Amino acid sequence: MSYADQCFIRNCRDILDHGFWDKEFDVRPRWEDGAPAYTIKKFGMINRYDLSQEFPMMTLRRTAWKSAVDELLWIWQKKSNNVHELNSHIWDSWADESGSIGKAYGYQLGVPHQYKEGRFDQVDRILYDLKHNPSSRRILSNIYNHHDLHEMGLYPCAYSMTFNVAGGKLNAILNQRSQDMLTANNWNVCQYAILTMMFAQVSGLQPGEFVHVVADAHIYDRHISMVEKMIKCKGYKAPIVEINPDIQDFYRFTVEDVIVREYQYNAFPYKIPVAI
Repeated sequence: MSYADQCFIRNCRDILDHGFWDKEFDVRPRWEDGAPAYTIKKFGMINRYDLSQEFPMMTLRRTAWKSAVDELLWIWQKKSNNVHELNSHIWDSWADESGSIGKAYGYQLGVPHQYKEGRFDQVDRILYDLKHNPSSRRILSNIYNHHDLHEMGLYPCAYSMTFNVAGGKLNAILNQRSQDMLTANNWNVCQYAILTMMFAQVSGLQPGEFVHVVADAHIYDRHISMVEKMIKCKGYKAPIVEINPDIQDFYRFTVEDVIVREYQYNAFPYKIPVAI
């Protein structure tokens, strides 16, 4: 069983056994039939993954890692906010008729800001500091911009990355305000572990520790039976995940530059409803 499997089981068991229901609130999310989408949740979930030891991909069910990497590059490399530039339909429910999700995610990362060293957007500022200021404690992104929230199709869930260099390794923290455990947990973990690996490689560093912090970790009411069955499955060892060692420019990475080998996983014969 992979370490990511172990974390997922532990987190879900904690939520199901000790979590709090939000049924006393008039919740915003709704199911397709219009019913309120209630959750059972825990506050302040933290998991640590050592990328030098094992890639944090679950095997309890398949993680669609190619689509996850494609979305990651759509946000961080293309800095896009248009679903027509994404090779999946996961954002369609939050896009307008032109395909835009408003001033969200990639849009925020692509806005240039003036610094004393020059003018950078958030991605280029991180890449600059990793090469020129690796001892800095200020290497971070933040896309939860209150000035623009009213123009976003969805408020950012994964809103901040903080990077830290120590001993020739790149460590990173992903902060999320909210996470749907069944639908998105390992998807986001894999994405930002890959981002850490990519940033490390183009900065002459080795991947270190990836820390995942979620403020509101929840399981939707209509997901509980699926989660209960899934966490009773026998997992497999983690797959081997590598990135093309020839790429030294972050903007040259493609989905094909991520190589996943020996990935075994359990069948998951359920269609997961998504609350909007």
